[in-house]
Amino acid sequence: MNLPETFQRNGYFRVPDFDKRKRLGTRYKKGWEVRLVLTSEDELEEARHLLAKAGLTAGRPFAKHNRWVQPVYGKEAVEFFAGDGH
Repeated sequence: MNLPETFQRNGYFRVPDFDKRKRLGTRYKKGWEVRLVLTSEDELEEARHLLAKAGLTAGRPFAKHNRWVQPVYGKEAVEFFAGDGH
């Protein structure tokens, strides 16, 4: 498994809406996040291992539509996956 390929296959990221943050202040909680969508628990465990190896902290995974979603929070994670993943 390769993290950038896994992301390109079925991942997505979210960045904060700074205009909305200005309007809503602390009520606006959305921040920097990457979500990897994985097909099995084995793939999930491998992704978590590779994330740790890359120095990225994985959030709590959750099941969604017979797949696993692994969130990774922080601007560094978005930059890692938006770039070339190195």
